[in-house]
This record gives sequence, C-alpha cells and structure tokens, in this order.
Amino acid sequence: MSASSPSQAKEQDDDTKPLWTYVTKIKSVAGGGTYEIKCNICDFTFNGSYTRVRAHLLKMTGKGVRVCQKVTVAKLIDLKKIDNEATLRVERSKTKSVSLPPVSTQHQMDTNTLGVDPKKRKTSSVENAFNLQARETLDHEIARMFYSSGLPFHLARNPHYRKAFAYAANNQISGYQPPGYNKLRITLLQNERRHVENLLQPIKNAWSQKGVSIVSDGWSGPQRRSLINFMVVTESGPMFLKAIDCSNEIKDKDFIAKHMREVIMEVGHSNVVQIVTDNAAVCKAAGLIIEAEFPSIYWTPCVVHTLNLALKNICAAKNTEKNNVAYEECSWITQIADDAMFVKNFVMSHSMRLSIFNSFNSLKLLSIAPTRFASTIVMLKRFKQLKKGLQEMVISDQWSSYKEDDVAKAKFVKDTLLDDKWWDKVDYILSFTSPIYDVLRRTDTEASSLHLVYEMWDSMIEKVKNAIYQYERNEESEGSTFYEVVHSILIDRWTKSSTPLHCLAHSLNPRYYSHEWLSEDSNRVPPHQDMELTRERLKCFKRFFLDVDVRRKVNIEFANFSDGREGFDDLDSLNDRGQMDPKAWWLVHGINAPILQKIALKLLAQPCSSSCCERNWSTYSFIHSLKRNKMTPHRAEDLVFVHSNLRLLSRNTPQYHQEETKMWDVAGDDFGSLDDCGILEIASLSLDEPELEGVFFNDDG
Repeated sequence: MSASSPSQAKEQDDDTKPLWTYVTKIKSVAGGGTYEIKCNICDFTFNGSYTRVRAHLLKMTGKGVRVCQKVTVAKLIDLKKIDNEATLRVERSKTKSVSLPPVSTQHQMDTNTLGVDPKKRKTSSVENAFNLQARETLDHEIARMFYSSGLPFHLARNPHYRKAFAYAANNQISGYQPPGYNKLRITLLQNERRHVENLLQPIKNAWSQKGVSIVSDGWSGPQRRSLINFMVVTESGPMFLKAIDCSNEIKDKDFIAKHMREVIMEVGHSNVVQIVTDNAAVCKAAGLIIEAEFPSIYWTPCVVHTLNLALKNICAAKNTEKNNVAYEECSWITQIADDAMFVKNFVMSHSMRLSIFNSFNSLKLLSIAPTRFASTIVMLKRFKQLKKGLQEMVISDQWSSYKEDDVAKAKFVKDTLLDDKWWDKVDYILSFTSPIYDVLRRTDTEASSLHLVYEMWDSMIEKVKNAIYQYERNEESEGSTFYEVVHSILIDRWTKSSTPLHCLAHSLNPRYYSHEWLSEDSNRVPPHQDMELTRERLKCFKRFFLDVDVRRKVNIEFANFSDGREGFDDLDSLNDRGQMDPKAWWLVHGINAPILQKIALKLLAQPCSSSCCERNWSTYSFIHSLKRNKMTPHRAEDLVFVHSNLRLLSRNTPQYHQEETKMWDVAGDDFGSLDDCGILEIASLSLDEPELEGVFFNDDG
C-alpha cells in the first residue's frame, strides 16, 4: 500500500506526540489539526493543536494557553521525559545527510545551499538588485571567523567592527587583503598608539586650566597577578595612563609613592589637584609622602570606598571587645542579611528549586558577590522586589510536593518568607540605609562632585536620623541608642576620609551662599560662617600660597566673594548663585577675583572617587591575556593603552548611547543577557554610573 491506514497513522501519531493521551479531543475546529481539547488532569478546555497541548502540560508560558495548575513537580518531570523521548525518536527517523553552509565561492554556495546548478537556477530581480547571495556568503564567512576563533558575540556591537565593513562596502578596493599577523601587532599598533595620543591631545591641552585628578586602584586577577592602574580624570572625562604589573614587588608605601611620583611628573605637578585611591593604610601612607613633596597636591580617599566601609560597619558589625556596643545594636541586621543569603543559596543551589522559583518570578534572584559595593543592600533590595513571588512560591503545590531535599531547611525558608516581622525589618534596613546608598550611587562616577561631598554627607546623616526616628516613633528631643551607633560610625568614617580639599571645594560653590539653599533649612549657615570649613579652608590656602602677600590677596578675594561685595554685589551675580552651575557661575562672575577663580575652576571640575579605575573591566583580563601570550612589555603597554583609551573616548560619542553600538564595552555577552535588570546583576562589577542600571539590551535572536 502506498499510504498508511488510519490505524497506522494513529499509532504513528501517538508515538511521536505522546502527550495526546493526557487530553481528550472533543471535536475538530476550523481544520488544519486544530481541535477543541479538554485536559484529563485539570479539566481545562481550550482550542489548539499539539503545540498547545505540550505548552499546557509542560507549563510553557507565552504559548497562548494557560498552564496546567494540577501538574505537580514530579508529574512534570515524567511528562518532560516522555516528551524528550518522542523528540529523540523523531530526530532518529530523519535522514542523516547534513548540507554544508555556504562557502566562499558563488558556485559552491548555489550548489550546496540550493541543490541546483547556478546556470539552471533563475534569480529574481530583487536578488540581483541587492546581491543577496553575496551578502549571505559574507555573513557566513564573518560568522566562521567568530566561531573558529572563539570571539565573543558582543564584538558585533563594537563600532570599529561595524565601521570596517561599512567602509569596505562603500569603497571599491579591488584586490584588498586584510592586514596580516605582523602588521597588526607592530606597524598598525604603533600607528594606532600615535593616533590615540593625537585624539587625547585636546584633553591634555586643557589640563593646565581645568586641573586633573590622578586616580589609582589595585587589582588581582585569577592567577593572583597584582596590577596598579593609573588614570587621569578631568572635566572632559577619564584617560588611561598605564597599568603596572607589581607581581614580584613589595607593595609598600615607598613603592606606591614612587609610581605616583612618576605619574605626577608625566602629567605635570602644577596640573594635579589630587590623587584619589582607596582607604588602605599603605595608600594613605604613600599619599602623605606625595603631599610632603608636592604641597599643592592632596591625597584624597575614595568616597565610594568610604561609604561602603560605613555600610559594612553597620550591616556586618564585628563582635569584638572594642565594638561591643555597635555589635549589640546592629547584629540583627547581620542576621537578616544571613537569612536572605541562606534563602538565596537554598533556592539557587538546586535546579528543580530554581525552576520552581522561575515559574513564580520574572526577575532573577541576584547572585551578588561580597564585593565592597553595598552587596547586602543590593541583595535586600532585590528580595523586596521579589517578595510576592517568593511567598507564592513557598505556599504552592510544587514547593510542598518537592521532598527530595532537607525538609528542615525548606521549612525555615518557608517560615522566613512568610514572616511579616522579617519583611518589616528588611524594609527598615532599606529605609535608613537608603540615604547612604543614594550618596554612594551619586559619587560612584568620574563626574565632577568633589564640591558636593561635604553637603551630601551632612544631608545624608540627617536623612538617616529621620528614617530611624520615624521607625522608632521618637520625638526629636528623645534619644536613640541605635541611631547613636550609626551616627558614630558615619562620623568616624567622615573624620578619617575628609580632607581640607573637600572643605575648600564646598566653600567655593556659590550655591551654598544663595538664599534658596540657606532657606531650605533654618540650621544652615554659609560656609564662611562655619568653624570647621573656615579652619580647613585656611589650611588649604597656606599650602597653595606660600607667599604671605599672595595669600592675603586671596583671602581678600574670598571675603568679597563670600560676602557678595566689591565685584560680587551685582544683582545678576547674587541671583545666579542658586540658579547656575557653579563652574559656569565662576566663568561669568568670577573675573573680579582672578586667583580665586582659577582655584575654583579647578576644584569644581574634580571627581571624588576612583570609580573609573574600577570600571576599566575588560582591560584587566586583557592584560592577563597578553601575559599568557608572552608579548613584550612594550608591546603589551601599547596594546593596553590603545585598548583602554579607545573605549573611554568612545563613551563620549553619541553613538555610545544608540542602537547597535549602545554601551558596547559593558561586560560583554553577560550584560546582553540580562533582560530584567541592569549592571547590578553582574557580581564582579561595581555599581557604576547610576544611569546604566536601568538600561537593557534587546536580544534580536
């Protein structure tokens, strides 16, 4: 017989589509294999074909049919096993010949892909007009380059990759051959270094007027190689200088100070306003050596690192004799964080539990590494977002029926997530730490913020107090032991990290003398009436201006500026203090105080953190790749210089925030896969620019 009998067809259908046995076909609807179907498990009725039967029983969302609510976890495993076996049977029944993808020549492409000789095949006018066959061949050749060399897919976002092919397509370069091995690593690399240095020259030319901050940060790679990164930050953006491999060196204060000194001389000591590092004791000691040699240069600890240490002292207080009071008041926070970590690990450590979690939550449960950037707060913020889904998960049938693991642990997770008092404490932690977290995010950037730190820190402490007093329902006159501990930690961190430079930059911000700012809070006073600010400002002037006569002139200029007189009494000058950008204000109204104007324009353009060093992510792994390839140190330095600065320069272009090349250098393929959240999803990275957190990539397939 040339055709199968009905009984044979039914048998074959059941063999390749076994899930039909779990539903009842009520009647045919509209032909084409579509039926009115009733589920034998949950009695739900729907219209569709076998595709919807699979989606219903296997709980596949987004397929146009409701998932079966009565399929337990154990039943789901059995159904998937049956479905997988059927899929394998279908695959084995297919012919084994595999056609090759298109290759380089037109003839081979036509015969392999289309199965016909190109002479006998007719091509359409559209194909001829757009040369579709050649385009397809080129696509495959580019893809083979990626696959055979192990290139990451995010290279396709690189603007230089796209420009190269666009240039080749728009210019007839007959017989062109791409550069070879030696040309790439020698001639073109040297040319590109010179090209990048030319691109950076306008930034360097502004150093003398705008001033620079040298920022540095240490890092250790997977093989424990130690590196120290040096970058220069100006109002125009960051610029990579060099990365020093110090694997075989003793990283004491003299070693670090030596390299700081070399960088200062390279940049020009008169151009340098500050050196920003983290708060490590050896960095502080090296910074003091530099300050002794160059009185006009300050060592400034990274504000982001300082804030993170404050959060660590609060959220993970140590149980020591000296820290006994803080531990007693803050240990409950550690307990809440430990509970959240236990829940996260319990859910994520087993594929079935994670599958149950994913069925109730659209967001991921973050795997935050215990890095220095507020990991506890980030984790609790995500828990709060997932509260509803987590609670639905632990009261579901799937969770109750899954008995393969530790019952006691599962009960603890369920009890914790259903405990209203536990969630109340989570809300409280997020409430009083929110001001700290917000300041951390604002300062975790290379943008000009040195002049904002003093006021931000002061306002932050006041907001923390308000949150604690509101939760405890205390009056202003009443005391709070918990707040006293938190306040003590924040003040202690500020005392250790604040410098006279913070105070001078604050004093030169015209906004803090404006009626608008002063009227926001009755306790505010202008900087020249604040004892601490005045004392620290005078310290700065004594270091900047060794000549007594010059220093007296600067003090007179400051008196005129702060009191709004003799050149600063113009109505526009006074009104603009609270309205204009502080640097713009000095450019417009500061001509009557030329010495003070020069200082203000430098200080108001400086960052307060070493975050741009933290964000040079791929450079570090790139250096380690160079080490493994045994490149010469000089060539490695050239390659890292070009690699880093091309990326940094790219961030200042409009294309960096548009379409295919949007944020092309951020975290590679990993970032492109994070559909539901931003940069915080990647455990090894810092918080980075606040605006990055909410940006997502659309995966086109």
